[in-house]
Amino acid sequence: MQKEAKARIKINNLLQASSWRFFDDKNGTANIVLENNVKLTKSAVDEFGNDFDKTKDGFIDFLLLDEKGFPYVVLEAKSEDKDPLNGKEQARRYAQSQNVRFIILSNGNIHYFWDLERGNPSIITVFPTPESLKHIESFKPNSKKLNGEKLTPNFIALTQNPVYQKDPRWIDEKQKSELIREYDLKFLRPYQLKAIEALQGWAQNGKDRYLFEMATGTGKTLTCAAVIKLFLKTGNAKRILFLVDRIELEDQAAKNFKKWLSKDYTTVIYKENRDDWRKAEIVVSTIQSLSSGNKYQKLFTPTDFDLIISDEAHRSIGGNSRAVFEYFVGYKLGLTATPRNYLKGIDPAKLNEKDPRAWERRQLLDTYTTFGCENGEPTFRYSLLDGVKDGFLVNPVVADARTEITTQLLSDEGYSLIIDTEEGKEEQTFYQTDFERKFFSGKTNTIFCETFLKNALPDPVSGEIGKGIIYCVSQKHATKITQILNQLADKMWPGKYNSDFAVQVTSNIPDTQQFTINFANNNLNGYTKWLGGYKSSKTRVCVTVGMMTTGYDCQDILNLGLMRPIFSPTDFIQIKGRGTRKFNFSFENLEDGEVEETRTEKDKFKLFDFFANCEYFEEKFNYDEVLKVPKVGTGGTGGESIDIDEVVIGTPDPLKTFNEKAIGVEGMKVDRKLFEKFEDVLKSDSFVKEKYEQGDMQAIEEYVKTEIFDKPEDFYNLEKLRKSAKVDRRLSLREVIDRVFGRLDKFKNKDELLEEEFEKFISIYKPDSKYYYPIKNFLKAYITDNEIREIVESKEYGRFATNPKVSMADYKELNGYREIIPEYVKDYVSVNTFM
Repeated sequence: MQKEAKARIKINNLLQASSWRFFDDKNGTANIVLENNVKLTKSAVDEFGNDFDKTKDGFIDFLLLDEKGFPYVVLEAKSEDKDPLNGKEQARRYAQSQNVRFIILSNGNIHYFWDLERGNPSIITVFPTPESLKHIESFKPNSKKLNGEKLTPNFIALTQNPVYQKDPRWIDEKQKSELIREYDLKFLRPYQLKAIEALQGWAQNGKDRYLFEMATGTGKTLTCAAVIKLFLKTGNAKRILFLVDRIELEDQAAKNFKKWLSKDYTTVIYKENRDDWRKAEIVVSTIQSLSSGNKYQKLFTPTDFDLIISDEAHRSIGGNSRAVFEYFVGYKLGLTATPRNYLKGIDPAKLNEKDPRAWERRQLLDTYTTFGCENGEPTFRYSLLDGVKDGFLVNPVVADARTEITTQLLSDEGYSLIIDTEEGKEEQTFYQTDFERKFFSGKTNTIFCETFLKNALPDPVSGEIGKGIIYCVSQKHATKITQILNQLADKMWPGKYNSDFAVQVTSNIPDTQQFTINFANNNLNGYTKWLGGYKSSKTRVCVTVGMMTTGYDCQDILNLGLMRPIFSPTDFIQIKGRGTRKFNFSFENLEDGEVEETRTEKDKFKLFDFFANCEYFEEKFNYDEVLKVPKVGTGGTGGESIDIDEVVIGTPDPLKTFNEKAIGVEGMKVDRKLFEKFEDVLKSDSFVKEKYEQGDMQAIEEYVKTEIFDKPEDFYNLEKLRKSAKVDRRLSLREVIDRVFGRLDKFKNKDELLEEEFEKFISIYKPDSKYYYPIKNFLKAYITDNEIREIVESKEYGRFATNPKVSMADYKELNGYREIIPEYVKDYVSVNTFM
């Protein structure tokens, strides 16, 4: 009885939180009727042809009413120790007796939403609101209708311009291309049609989750637009959520959908249309803007969208972001360019937990599981090799260029180098954050740049260096590389460039998003001076760190430079994909009064690999080109080296004074006021305000770290801000920024965050209710207790006999979750947050 009472209290609170009312109030009349007011009769149920024998008391636990007072939702409640699904058939009979379509099954801890016209119950973490149910009330998905729609190559073109075929130019082969360019008409390729046909086949077999594995450059977004139109046109969706993992992709996707589908459907970016997003059929958002502070639970209900699409699914539903994806109950489609077998020749058994390839392997497996592809076979697959074979993509020429440093073996954890120390020669492992600071000298950078410039593919029309992107270790490293490239370019081609041969494109540089657009549109810093009238960008190289990777579309890229080690297989595949798109270089020249056109098709691009990345990910890689580079000590041939300051560890100053003073629990006044002062500093900073409005949190974090933290006078840092805010755990800089600008009402304490982590775990793994408390207790203990993590990792399980938080019986009770919970925490939970 106690467990049943607890369940009822929790359910009552969840109902009220979702705008259901037990009593009349200013918002309207009561719309919850309790069990003893809704009695069922056998005759009422028999009208629907169901057996009523198992219904003992004939009462509905909760009946939720619509705005007219008619039955709307049946809520079947169970005690906390019962699985909500145990009441599934009973709830179905109750719903049919009341002519109700929607059911909620709950034991107070685990909840299911069931649309009787959709299929199976889906786990939810909050209850749907009356308003959200209106959205799907008239929505009746029909997989037969979905499968019956036959797509043709002009499926999108007909939305862009329904009468384009009536244009006289369409039947004239010479003018057809002009018509296509004028309206930018998009036609689906054969493999894109096959992808949609595969989805239709899965839908016909009752599946509502799909995964497209398509190589970069094969038009995933266009394929996705066709899927969106298919679902909307056939009535299988009324509103669609499109999730991306980067701001630039959010804008890019919205522009494409508007360009291709605006004649029939409305597309909005959520953050720009917070008040009227319900008027749109397509809502685009970054996963980060929804997951930050768990805003998705406050902004939306589980039934607000009928189709949820995750672009770059391996990234945008990784970690806790997957809880956002699972929050909604509609159809689910994932798009990824990263194949499941991306680790060619690498034995998974040899991957340790510190190897990023191991983490991404688990993440990718999670992606396949999320979309119902447990066997590793996606709904549709179209690889880079398929694209090259069919003539839609190009392969790289890999240039293997290594200095003395980069010939060192790349260990599982980082670069292992033998260096001189005070104790003699010693092997040290350098991690990514150490590279630029510890061993990227000016001479090494110069050699990288010289090698790139002397061996880069030329533009086939103008003959200058073909457009390229260089990926660096850090923003500081990008600044140095940009400077060196511009100095070398000025010496090699005097008068052609004015320090604009190379441009730094990193988040700390203003207007970088526009830089990427202008570079793709071939007018970054104007047009080339090499050939008058040739529409190619004057800037030839963009130097970046993490931007211009996922989803960046610049088809005339001919050169990519990896001037840093890459530990993420996903990043490696995405960066490589920036060059795979085909392109026609063309130039119209006026000769003797006649127009002479030069056209050259891109058939390859060059990938400069300075850190054996290809070898790292694909082991015995057959390099197309091995470049000899001068020794670091020679200084190269490109002029004076640009050295950076060496890191010197000196002896500390001698101790002068030593005093002790105990501070009370209230803290020092300066500490209590510190956070308020920091708020004023951030709010008055024009750069921070501008970037926050743009949603560019990465730029703000970098700026705060370099320009505000640890400066004289206040010496702001996270630990001081945490103490000032009286928080019982570590804070992230992103949390602090969100709190300053009001996106967070307050900093959640440790236990509140643990409850959220548990809720996310439940929504992802959907365990039986009997595991609810064992999982909850162990998950919290594993996250917060270092000893428990040590016991599990060392497999010294006998130590549970004396552990005050988890006993051996508790551990055994977890069954299969004994392995799942530690793996989940390692991959997706920052335990440092709870320290």
